[in-house]
Amino acid sequence: MKRLGIILTAALVLLSCQQKDAEFRRVAYGDPIMPIRLMSDSTEVYLTDYLPSLDLTTLGAAKLTDGFDGLKADAADAKLMLYGNPKEVGVLTFDHGGSFKIDIPILPNMPVRQGLTTLGITDDMLFLEVADELKPLHFRCFLQNRALGSYVMTLGADGHYLFDLKSLKPGIKGRSYLRIYAWNDDVLLNDLLIPLQDGYPVLNVDELTRHDANAQVLYSILVDRFYDGNPDNDAPLNRPDVDPRVDYKGGDLKGITAKIEAGYFDTLGVNTLWISPITQNPKDAWGQYHNPDTKFSGYHGYWPIFNTKIDDRMGTDEELKELLATAHAHNINVILDYVANHMHINSPTLQEHPDWITDSILPDGRRNFELWDEARLTTWFDKHIPTLDLEREEVCDAMTDTALYWLQNYDFDGFRHDACKHIPLNYWRMFTHKMKSRYPDRPLWMIGETYGSNELIGSYVKSGMLNAQFDFNIYHTAIDVLGKDEPLTKVAEVIDESLASYGYHHTMGNISGNHDKTRFISLAGGAVSWNENDKDAGWHRTIGVTADGDPMREAVAFKKALLLEVLNLTIPGVPCIYQGDEYGQCGANDPDNRRMMRFAGLSQNETWFLGQVEELIRLRRTSLPLIYGDYDLRYADDKVLVYSRTYMGEEITVGINNSTETVEKEGLTIEPYSYTINKEWK
Repeated sequence: MKRLGIILTAALVLLSCQQKDAEFRRVAYGDPIMPIRLMSDSTEVYLTDYLPSLDLTTLGAAKLTDGFDGLKADAADAKLMLYGNPKEVGVLTFDHGGSFKIDIPILPNMPVRQGLTTLGITDDMLFLEVADELKPLHFRCFLQNRALGSYVMTLGADGHYLFDLKSLKPGIKGRSYLRIYAWNDDVLLNDLLIPLQDGYPVLNVDELTRHDANAQVLYSILVDRFYDGNPDNDAPLNRPDVDPRVDYKGGDLKGITAKIEAGYFDTLGVNTLWISPITQNPKDAWGQYHNPDTKFSGYHGYWPIFNTKIDDRMGTDEELKELLATAHAHNINVILDYVANHMHINSPTLQEHPDWITDSILPDGRRNFELWDEARLTTWFDKHIPTLDLEREEVCDAMTDTALYWLQNYDFDGFRHDACKHIPLNYWRMFTHKMKSRYPDRPLWMIGETYGSNELIGSYVKSGMLNAQFDFNIYHTAIDVLGKDEPLTKVAEVIDESLASYGYHHTMGNISGNHDKTRFISLAGGAVSWNENDKDAGWHRTIGVTADGDPMREAVAFKKALLLEVLNLTIPGVPCIYQGDEYGQCGANDPDNRRMMRFAGLSQNETWFLGQVEELIRLRRTSLPLIYGDYDLRYADDKVLVYSRTYMGEEITVGINNSTETVEKEGLTIEPYSYTINKEWK
């Protein structure tokens, strides 16, 4: 296909010195830039969303592949408007003196379906399989951020498409990625992502490291409720107006280190720890709950008083550094939960800058509290934690700097960001620009929390903002289907929607639960009703797995909870286990879902469950098809779901049965409320 050179009206003065030349080259050969996704016949593109580390104060010469109606530039905001929606994968190219360039894929607004699979490698040729009804196909291939010529892909005599691996040599040393996009006149096919080591496809999991984002298994730790490694820093409020269930329990950084050293995470198999906020929280009680009447301590960490100080109940500077060093010695990443949306009302920052917060009163006179969608960028979470006005540059600048303090002073591997949709996009653009400019070669991964549509969630998932977000839409659908016996076809549909929205090799988080959710096993077993107030439930009765202690019902609940783990650990994305879910911890919603972690005294069902989860994580960590494989839905009905993951000819087929009968589908025999996983080579 012919490229049409479109010269923008302003000259490209991106880089004017040798240092900027080096940065342009580093981006060209660096981590793959997420593609631009066309949503309509005109698409607004902020270049900082794709090229965050480059100086884009002015725009210049760029080339756009044929098929677009035009392109308009706004140099002041580093913004482009693409007109047209060609039914093909396009490329937006930035040349730098003709010696090297940056290419950004542009994905058309077309239906997306699975149909492309890697078969294997013979004589430096990569074989791709595609169904005959999808041919002929067109391809665009990228090595990092450079589009490869059309000559790299040919159609063989046997009907397979062939990619010439010799075209990658000499390749980039170390880890790089080959991306392949394909389409015909009607559909965009699933993308292929193939990790390379020194220019050749990775064929063994031993070549992967903890920095390969797709290979992560994430574990969520609520620090105060995990393990008490240093009783000397315990400081519960012990006040009559604070229920013991919402007071400090003593978990700390030293406790996490102790469990790393004891091999707990090595045995479980996780390789990334997400720790809850560790910044200094208030020493007194806040908030008010009625029935029972209680205030709350800040044990959870989400009420920061100081954004650059470790809470003395969590540990010390030395203990945090010890935790990070110990985790890395065990090949485990650690990402920090950071709160940017709000600060505690008594924080010195807000005392000095009382105008840095949003208005708690709406123009119509209503209180601006908990209006999560109506006023999502200004609403307050509670009266004592006002929302910061991050649309103001000075506020945004200060808060992004305090977040980066934790990278400057500690060897964290990234962030989990709280309440992303309540924070304006300018914050994420500024933060990521600073982070990638200051730490260009440091492997950092960021995942965010947003509840909403795929379009809203995905608007934050770009190279210049976040790497990923938690896929709550899959989670909510899965627990409804598994727990309430709704059709499994709903799970198949929401997986397809996520893959179409985020790509077939995304790193979105697939969760088993979190500190804001009722434990699924108690919903599946009936201890908590789907229709009741799940917070009140935990306050007023003891929540187990079932309401009546029936052993058969409890056994089924454990099996259903395991099916959720099977799903999360075998579909595309990054699995995320909330502490305790690995053994089937029961509980209602907050605070009952935040019970102290247990490392001994597990029941027979919990011991069985933990062994099953360990086995599943081991399979996930040792199987390239489950890490980088192409997803293919094989069968779905009300009670059964079967899908496969294929990488270089190795195929893993997963069957899930949420019924009382043994079923046989797609060559798998699946027992009631169980799963079957089959491995084979094509």
